[in-house]
This record gives sequence, structure tokens and C-alpha cells, in this order.
Amino acid sequence: MTENDAKWGLGVRRTVALVAAGAAIGGTAAVPARATGTQGCGDRAATRQVLDRITGVHGLTGAAVRVDDPRCGTWTAATGLADRRTGRPMGAGLRGRIGSITKTFTATTVLALAGEGRISLDAPVSRYLPGLIGRNGYDGRKITVRSLLRHTSGLPDHMDTFESTEEFRFRHFEPEELVERALSLPAPQSDWEYSTTNYVVAGLIIEKVTGHRAEDEIRRRIIAPLRLRDTYWPGDEVRIRGPHPRGYVRREDGGTVQWADYTEMNTTVAWTGGALISSPRDVSMFLGALLGGRLLPPRLLAEMKQTVALDPDRVWDGARYGLGLIGTPLRCGGTWWGHAGDIDGFTAIAGVAPSGRRVSVAFNENPSTKEAFDDELNLVQTALCDTR
Repeated sequence: MTENDAKWGLGVRRTVALVAAGAAIGGTAAVPARATGTQGCGDRAATRQVLDRITGVHGLTGAAVRVDDPRCGTWTAATGLADRRTGRPMGAGLRGRIGSITKTFTATTVLALAGEGRISLDAPVSRYLPGLIGRNGYDGRKITVRSLLRHTSGLPDHMDTFESTEEFRFRHFEPEELVERALSLPAPQSDWEYSTTNYVVAGLIIEKVTGHRAEDEIRRRIIAPLRLRDTYWPGDEVRIRGPHPRGYVRREDGGTVQWADYTEMNTTVAWTGGALISSPRDVSMFLGALLGGRLLPPRLLAEMKQTVALDPDRVWDGARYGLGLIGTPLRCGGTWWGHAGDIDGFTAIAGVAPSGRRVSVAFNENPSTKEAFDDELNLVQTALCDTR
């Protein structure tokens, strides 16, 4: 994200087009990836090679990867810096902002409530939140819960109402205010429109049917049972608790590359669509539990995987969107399921292969070129396909 692009989510390709293509790459030592792993996992040379390119060729500040394999255990590696000022190295065990991976937590909670008969996926939003959506041509009686989770609701993204990150970076927002901002925008022209507003509305539905704060319900159903020790809702806290990297946005000023520190931020602007803080370990454990059938019954997990075509410029080529879950063809066969999040200073991507192997990657600088973003996805593909 840059000051010129206030949309959070998966719009990385849209973001890189706004960064000066001629910006010099540098400022981070090309230190080979530091790896640790369980005996028998091998050195994962192909994965290490891609990881090293992230900092050594593309010049991102830091990158980390965690691979959990049911056959040979856990392997982690990191390269580059966690802090440009002190030279502290990047690590795979650090917390960071996971942005839109939050959406998968929210969707899982909605589906769990559907499994209990408390929410109907094909019911209109107005059944649960009468009057919330009802102006400027938008009608909550015609928008279903399923369409919120799939981004086919026709609701625009409230993040498009901000001209720069500075407008919301240190402000508190109530969810209803975010919805109101979205309703002031014209309707999207496409059938599929990535919109964090969809997941803000989903969070409000969780609160309505449970009588609990959405944060508390998601914590009770997912974070606490899975013992996700690094995952929490920051609320109005602008700092990240515990060990974490600094988060950077690269800028060019008169031909000189500079890195702006965006670590501190109030993320109530994204709420149940993008506010969570977590770690590669926790994200991997969550997706492993979800795709392994521990959080939802088979019928609902199958519904989560029923996908629609999406805008590849907002996600990536070959991907399709389900209910808070993205399916992407895996080059070694099958489909990997997961999600990604891009927020000022932080990018996270995680997924699970048909073999059960899981990968979770974290970067503390947003990609500033298409080539860098493509290599981030290549890191996921390579980690899921890399042989011993």
C-alpha cells in the first residue's frame, strides 16, 4: 500500500502500478535465508532460492516462510531485516498484521453459525440487520449472506472513500460508519467486487445473532480452542504486542528510494475484514484446522470451496473465490486453498495443498513491482511443491 492507494486487501497488482517503476532496488543486504527445521524435512533448496530472491533481487526488507508437512514436520526460514534502523534480522516466529486473512476467520465463524441453524447463507442481510443497507440504490433485502462472503453482493468497498492512508491511520471507526461510507459510493460495474465492507457487514451479523462482540465470538470459536497464542484483535491499539518486525512502504523521492515506517496503525478501519494480528505459525495452524475439517462439518467446508470467477487484477491469475477462501491451481497438481492480506507495511499469504502440506509466508514490506509480487506467489507454490 502507498499513500496513493488506500485500498486494503488483495489489490497488490493494482498497488505496484502506482509505485514508480524506475525506483532503485536496494538497501537490504542479500543475506542467504536462515533456516531451521525438523530432521528429515531436507534443505528445501528450491524454496530457499525463491526466498533469497525476495530480498536479494527484489530488495524487499524482510521475508519469512513456514512449512508444515504431515510427513516430515516443520521447516522455517527467513531472510533480510525485521528492522531497517537496528539491523535486526527477520524471523519466521514474529507477529505481524495479516490483513485480509482475517476474512477467512470471519467467514469460518459465519459458516459455523450457519451449521447451528442460527444463520441462513441464502437469507437477505435485512433479516439480521434491518435498515442497515437501504439507500443510494442499495437494498439489504436483495443481498444475501452468501454473497457477502463471496464478494458478489454488489456493495462497494468503503476503503475507496479514503484518498490516503493518513486519513484513517490513527482514527477509530465504528462498523456502521464504515458501511455508511461504502453506501455513499456508486455501485460496482462488475459482478465480483472485492470489498472489505462485505466482511464488516458479516461481522455485524455475527454480533446480531450471538449477542456477543464479533471479536469475542471469533476468539471463542477459533483463536482460543486452537491456542493461537500470537493471534489477537488490536482494537484501538496502534502498536503490535510482542516480538514483531517493523512494517515498511517503499517510496521514491527525487530518484532516491526511502522506506516509510507504517508499523503503528489503528486497524478498526478494516475490523472483521482485516484487523487481526498473527504469526506464520498461527495462520498455518488455523488453515490446517479449517481445511482438515476440525472447524466446520464437511458439508459447510464443501460450500466454502464453491467458487466464482474473480478479478485477477485484485487477486492473482488462476484464482477463484469461495466463501472467504481462495482456490488456486497448484503447479504440482490439484488446488491450494488459502487467502492473502496486504496492508501498509505487511503482506501475508498462506495456503494448504492437497497433500496436507501448509505454507505461511510473511513480508514486512509491500511488493513494489509485479515481478516481486509474482515471486511472493512463487514462494507459496514452491514451498507447497518442493520435494525433499
